[in-house]
Amino acid sequence: MNNFTYHQAKNISDATSAAAQNKEAKFIAGGTNLIDLMKYRIENPDQLIDLTKLAFDKIENTKNGGLRLGALVTNADTAYHPEVEKRYPLVAKAILSGASAQLRNAATNGGNLLQRTRCYYFYDTATPCNKREPGSGCSAIKGFNRIHAILGTSEACIATHPSDLCVALAALDATVQVTGADGDRSIPFLEFHRLPGDTPAVDTNLRPDEVITAIDLPAQNFSKHFAYVKVRDRPSYAFAVVSAAAAIELEGDKIKDIRVALGGVAHKPWRKPEVEKKVIGKTANEATYKKLAEELIAGAEGFSHNAFKIPLVKKTIVRALTEAVAKNS
Repeated sequence: MNNFTYHQAKNISDATSAAAQNKEAKFIAGGTNLIDLMKYRIENPDQLIDLTKLAFDKIENTKNGGLRLGALVTNADTAYHPEVEKRYPLVAKAILSGASAQLRNAATNGGNLLQRTRCYYFYDTATPCNKREPGSGCSAIKGFNRIHAILGTSEACIATHPSDLCVALAALDATVQVTGADGDRSIPFLEFHRLPGDTPAVDTNLRPDEVITAIDLPAQNFSKHFAYVKVRDRPSYAFAVVSAAAAIELEGDKIKDIRVALGGVAHKPWRKPEVEKKVIGKTANEATYKKLAEELIAGAEGFSHNAFKIPLVKKTIVRALTEAVAKNS
């Protein structure tokens, strides 16, 4: 770990100003990912800007009937918050599917959105990695790539986004609230993370001086019919091989609204609203789910060790939707 200075931000303006003045600075809250990256010398900030004293540590109702999750609320406190459990159980379930209890007690909501990939080669500084050193190459494409992406890949990167919470937030059409040196802005969740393209080192559309202040959940919560299915190599503390967040609203046996977001398959949570719209009004059954699954992952490309993900994710989508419809029926 390299030497660095420490700055305790007094308020949001202090934090964003400090970041604007130092391009090598990094924000820190829970630190559950950043500190690991610093130990491995993957991230080498010369200054840490501590956000933990800022006033973004509450969960509150919004004027439009939704719920605002403060960026500094821990994952554990979010998952067990009465309003989240009651109104947004998909969020609670996704959080509790991730990490360990100890990490959930420290990790923050904002930090969860910003965690880096768990690609073996990204963490191994002895190997080329375009995310770590742009232009150096991608070791995963011809290496051991069992956990890697099958959708939205590029010649520069086939890494996956590791978050469980983010898959649920993508399904629910959350909005990310941020503040930077130029003021506030709102980012629709599906526009927050990026596919790798030829700039895989840039994970999000957040500017370096911007701080996530909150995540807004819309009034429509799908609290009756939902499911989060995570397929992993062991029952606890493992990242998803593939995962699916399913949310559905029914009118009799017909689909009134439907959302499916996937994890473990792309550089960002994978969702295609244009595909979901095609099954509105269709009967909620296995045939419909299979058709949706085929279109949702159209163009998927397996590599030498991860082609098994293609049939696996189709089955996971069908399972998640089946469980969601069965719930409270």
